Amino acid sequence: MNRRAHRIPCSAVRFRNFGAVSLALCAALTLAACSSSDGDSKGSAHTSAPTSSKPSSTASADPQAAEKKAVLSAYDAFWTEQVKAYAQGDIKGTDLKKYATKEALGGVMGDVLVMKKAGTATTGTPKHRTEVAAITLSGSTPTATVEDCLDISNWKTVKKKSGEVQPFPSNQPLRYITTGKAEKWGKQWMITKLTPEGDRTC
Repeated sequence: MNRRAHRIPCSAVRFRNFGAVSLALCAALTLAACSSSDGDSKGSAHTSAPTSSKPSSTASADPQAAEKKAVLSAYDAFWTEQVKAYAQGDIKGTDLKKYATKEALGGVMGDVLVMKKAGTATTGTPKHRTEVAAITLSGSTPTATVEDCLDISNWKTVKKKSGEVQPFPSNQPLRYITTGKAEKWGKQWMITKLTPEGDRTC
């Protein structure tokens, strides 16, 4: 969504056309999508260890599994709230502030403002295929990088008054990689930045 590398969420779609022609919303709604609350995340695959027979098997296989799962959970929650904000044209009533820091939140707010001026909103939801590409738990602030195959094919931009669907730009990939950065603040992982990589389709 380049209004800041996308804005849409900064999010993830810097390649999309919000205002119908006028905005190529940051290239994707600066929007985004491979399944936001679809939670099709690979990180979630790291489930808890089996009941008492092998209590440490999962932990020994990947001692970072629990934190990776928490990162993906925060990422999914961020996207759920972002989709809600774009659909209603306002961040009020969403929990974005619980999952996004200043830069990521500012990207969503900027996109919402553009959409209000253009008289557009979104319908449907993006789909995601996510995994934690990197995680560092040492240091004062743990950090993580999420790689998301975002599918925005069912996440449409429409004119609010008429409901008319706005077409995607002809060069808009519908499935592409979006990279999310996260930091752990206290007990909560927060999304700090989203960067759509439209040249990396998936």
